Amino acid sequence: MAPLPKNSALSLLLGMALAACGSQDPAPGVRTVRVGHFPNVTHAQGLVAHALTRQQRGWFEQRLGPGTKVEWFTFNAGPSAMEAILSGAIDLTYVGPNPAINAHVKSKGEDVRVVAGATRGGAALVVQGDGGIATPADFRGKKVATPQLGNTQDVACRAWLADQGFQVTQAGGDVFVIPTENPDILALFQNRQIDAAWTVEPWVSRLESEAGGKILVTEEEAITTVLVGSVRFLREQPELARRFLEAHDELTRWIGSHADEAKALVRAELAAETTREMPQALIDRCWPRMRFESAASLSSFESFLGAAQKAGFLKDAGDLSRLVETSP
Repeated sequence: MAPLPKNSALSLLLGMALAACGSQDPAPGVRTVRVGHFPNVTHAQGLVAHALTRQQRGWFEQRLGPGTKVEWFTFNAGPSAMEAILSGAIDLTYVGPNPAINAHVKSKGEDVRVVAGATRGGAALVVQGDGGIATPADFRGKKVATPQLGNTQDVACRAWLADQGFQVTQAGGDVFVIPTENPDILALFQNRQIDAAWTVEPWVSRLESEAGGKILVTEEEAITTVLVGSVRFLREQPELARRFLEAHDELTRWIGSHADEAKALVRAELAAETTREMPQALIDRCWPRMRFESAASLSSFESFLGAAQKAGFLKDAGDLSRLVETSP
């Protein structure tokens, strides 16, 4: 395993996580693939496969060949997952498109690649249901939460507010955008300490059903989740990477045609990761808002690049021609 960077809070946290999981150097002849995902329904492939690994019925393990182990890591949002990719702590991760673009630019196109699509839809801007915000103009002076600074929903939120004519900065501006972890977003919304939130499923549906929220803007066709791999892994383990991508594509198609079984596994994994049972009615509400597909093309990322620049995260986009690599 590649060493984590020194003097890094992330290295300390990941080191603690590895120790807590009892991770050890693999035995001779055992290949380990380290994969990240979030506890969000929009990361259904990661949730389903992680649940099957827990049940010793590993989806990827059965398809990667004898002696292959999959280690799973969970993150709250994209920037943390991409920092883990860049540090060498993980090999692949399900993540939103904007953090993938940011990491690609940060590494000057050398360290990360989008290797597959995963999910479209499932993201939305939710406002308090009392009618206090009915039009874009009503956001002036309001507080809006997003899952993490620079994640896909944070960028989408800031770019959308800019399109409405608002000046938004990381320190404030006409509208206060507050990066906050999803569980805290729900609590703040319930206590009316924030006026709106731009987030993903299942949090969109939870804000509706548990906090009386109302969807104002929805992203039905936008790419919500992609699969990103480190260039090091893709180059050093090309056959393993190829098999993983084939298994991911097969899993994505399986989820699309076995909704009930997939939802059961998603529920089980969310319960294991969050220690909270997800009601069936909630996942049934989430599911139709998403579409699972593994195709990825560079043209799909043009709108995200524009949004990131509009939000002030990328002044120089650099060369994105190598961002998408679907055949390692």
